[in-house]
Amino acid sequence: MEPPVTDADLAFEHVPETDQSFENALEKARNGARLTVDDAVELLTTGTDCEGIDRRRKERVLEAADHRRQDVVGDEVTFVANLNNNVTTACNVGCLFCNFKDAAHTFERDYDGLETAGFTKTPAESRETVADAVERGIYEVTSVSGLHPGFALDDEHLEILEAHPDPKAVNYKPPAAYETDPGTYADQLEAMSVDGVHVHSMTPEEGYHARRGTDWSYEEVYGRLQDAGLDTVPGTAAEILVDEVRDVICPGKIRTGDWLEAMEAAANVGLGLTATIMYGHVENEAHRAMHLQEVRDLQERVDGAITEFVPLSFVHQNTPLYEHGVVSGGASRDEDELMIAVSRLFLDNIDHVQSSWVKYGDEGGLKMLACGADDFMGTILSEEITTRAGGEHGEFRSFEDYVDLITSIGRVPVERSTDYRERRVIDPDDPPFGPRLGPKANGTPLLEDERAAAGVESISE
Repeated sequence: MEPPVTDADLAFEHVPETDQSFENALEKARNGARLTVDDAVELLTTGTDCEGIDRRRKERVLEAADHRRQDVVGDEVTFVANLNNNVTTACNVGCLFCNFKDAAHTFERDYDGLETAGFTKTPAESRETVADAVERGIYEVTSVSGLHPGFALDDEHLEILEAHPDPKAVNYKPPAAYETDPGTYADQLEAMSVDGVHVHSMTPEEGYHARRGTDWSYEEVYGRLQDAGLDTVPGTAAEILVDEVRDVICPGKIRTGDWLEAMEAAANVGLGLTATIMYGHVENEAHRAMHLQEVRDLQERVDGAITEFVPLSFVHQNTPLYEHGVVSGGASRDEDELMIAVSRLFLDNIDHVQSSWVKYGDEGGLKMLACGADDFMGTILSEEITTRAGGEHGEFRSFEDYVDLITSIGRVPVERSTDYRERRVIDPDDPPFGPRLGPKANGTPLLEDERAAAGVESISE
């Protein structure tokens, strides 16, 4: 086995060097001109003419982004009442930035090693979880899961995989080999489609997994998933859309071209999209800027199907990248602020930029709302991916939390649907605060009964 790569071994073709100047790039940003990759590099670095981040220059970038946010979306800060229902942690892709997964073989019936800390849910269990959350008032379920070898798209796909002459070559093992059968992707989507809830699921990586061993196009795959209940596709699994970075952090994952192809196909069959970047690991500012270019170009091709862009700061603790010495930490707070700001300035065809309280915490998340972001995620009710990687900012935000946090910075709290088409301004002087846009939402706080019974205080208190 080859020794692990370390940060000292990395040598990338693309580096943050440009012929542009910071002042010219900032002037273009202030004037609303379309930025180039070189412009973005200058803004992300606060100038390649000097080492490190210049705090005074940084503040000028943040100010320009905040003005752009004001021009595009005003002072409203949106959020959604949603649930995370991740189906399984079983995975054998081996991405080095992830600590959400558990080795798939540890879920097998004949495995005799240490018991896995992970989980797999049956479709019935997923339905029960979602149905309970819908009763409380949520109207979006987000589901992103490990690439379980027993997962097939549907019954036809299962038959194809069963008959494959080399199942190992297509990362397949019969569901019967595992303690818990996850069903098919179609089974899970149908199970989660409760009472009109919006199902946000099936990343490009999962779409790739759902077509392995076939000659099906991504349009065919996403068409079948849409028929099973899928409403929109989360643009996660993007990480950094530059293959020389993917070669280091996720060599077993789909390539940049596959990710883009899958996203475009999902839009072609009528599904809405979101897009992300996961930054702060081995990549540099040139890679971040190139990623933004890929997303902006994709938005042109899908005719505006991407509703929001979500910068995700790498949480390094407990991940193989950190444990193997490839990275020594994640992004700095300066880098976080600049990533949000430059996303706002560069992505002139995407209206909404999200701040993640899971990644940045409440205080940091609020600061990002002054750096160009206008959306503040959702209630989520459950969050395993960041928490298992070492994140420390909790797993739930109530509507009361949101109203308190957003009004504390003088902004307007707005409940919104997944696609932003439905919006409800919340009056901070008219409690109690709860969702009203869901199929069974009536304004009741999501966890009011449990908190009253347990004497649990609001997270914001």
